[in-house]
Amino acid sequence: MKRIGIIVAFIIYAAAAFCGTNILVGKACSSDGSTLCTYSADSYYLYGELDFSPREEHSKYSKIDIYGWDTRRYQGKVDQVPETAAVLGNINEYQVCITESTWGGRPELVDTSGILDYGNLIKLTLQRCKNAVEAIQIMTELVDEYGYCSSGETFTIADPNQIWIMEMIGKGPDIKGAVWVAQRVPDDHICAHANHSRITSFPMNDRQNCMYSKDVISFAREKGYFDGKNKNFSFSDAYDPMSFSARRFCDSRVWSVFRKLSPDMDKYLDYVMGKSDERLPLWVKPTNKISLHDLKELMRDRFEGTPLNSSEGVGSEPFGSQMRFAPREWEIDGVKYFNENPIAGPQNAFSFVAQMRSYLPNMVGGVLWYGVDDATFTVYIPLYCGITSVPKCFTTDNGSQLKFSWDSAYWVFNWVSNMVYYRYSLMAPDVIKQQLEIEKKLEDNLEVVEEAAKSLYKKSPEYAARFLTEYSENQSHITMSAWKSLGEFLLVKYCLLRLQLKILLLKTI
Repeated sequence: MKRIGIIVAFIIYAAAAFCGTNILVGKACSSDGSTLCTYSADSYYLYGELDFSPREEHSKYSKIDIYGWDTRRYQGKVDQVPETAAVLGNINEYQVCITESTWGGRPELVDTSGILDYGNLIKLTLQRCKNAVEAIQIMTELVDEYGYCSSGETFTIADPNQIWIMEMIGKGPDIKGAVWVAQRVPDDHICAHANHSRITSFPMNDRQNCMYSKDVISFAREKGYFDGKNKNFSFSDAYDPMSFSARRFCDSRVWSVFRKLSPDMDKYLDYVMGKSDERLPLWVKPTNKISLHDLKELMRDRFEGTPLNSSEGVGSEPFGSQMRFAPREWEIDGVKYFNENPIAGPQNAFSFVAQMRSYLPNMVGGVLWYGVDDATFTVYIPLYCGITSVPKCFTTDNGSQLKFSWDSAYWVFNWVSNMVYYRYSLMAPDVIKQQLEIEKKLEDNLEVVEEAAKSLYKKSPEYAARFLTEYSENQSHITMSAWKSLGEFLLVKYCLLRLQLKILLLKTI
């Protein structure tokens, strides 16, 4: 019973620490003209898996039972639409990708009677939309009709031509709808968000690039969150007031991304450290074009080269490890300490880089470069939005958080990562070398694979879908096999090394 109690307490802590990081890249600043966005699902209690729902037709009067995305509690029914699109995780067959990061905000604004939470809202919208603007319209109409029961959220909404950042929070118990604002990210800029509201003031007369609920300001006045002139209204300041933890644990991740891509970001270090009120810009223009590889590496960021670097300090681990383990905050002899909260780490259940390309057929143009467990040591595998099934190693019925499976990518990558954590400086180079070799090969194969898929698409979309499904399955299997072999190699190599050290020690005695 004591062990069960420990597990329950850990899960409760982990749920409270849920977080995620999104990076948004406009098509004019990507190296290949694609729109790009990233996502990390971060919590120790999440299992790294991937859901798929095929395109379907539905009867006129059918309804959907809605169960809590995180709680699995029954929440109500929603009217179904005549036809739903195929959805692979966070991307649909039209290359629309929607992701999120939770920031909470005003706790009194959670509508506990609402039917839709952030996860169900994303899934329903992906099943119903064909572009980013349509997705925003659907999301806001759904919460108006059925109520919104999550706390504050920032959503990334991307298609092959546009990327939008939208922030939303409810209006309180028994009040349907939400207050929200959405802004289009300029094509030649990058944006990022990480569990803190990022939109401050916004252009109220530019409907091409900004949309918002009609009561977004008046509701804030009514609740006493704002009393100035409309032009001075800040969504973030009204609905998610700034705090030290918001800067240090959330905006620090945004800053770390921006500083690697745009000049003059070091001037915001004092803000991140809690010593300045000068907030980060919503988006920045990168110095150079951003590649797919660049984004993968950004998802592995751990504040290297900054005062927030995790490999040093009171909470640092042996062997030069860059890992910091839970809890995030602790107290010893009356002194409070905390660990930094980088993008990559053991808290990652899964992460991905989504690639959307307007110059290719949808089923070929949309790709989830998907990886499970710690992004530091994962391999991002290309899963096309046109596939008709999920590779076995990522399926939802393959293992669980409490059931190990050698056929589950989540468990195989966890096995390797957890070996590395305790001999970081020794093992990490072997893992990273293998990681980069596999990812480079996958990227180098893209042109040939996609040319073949396009040729098949012209003959039959079904043939193309079958080809891409088999390719994604094969590459997932090959990567899994390589990672198992890597784990076996590490285990043997460092067991032998330990044995050699013991022999050497005995010889010196």
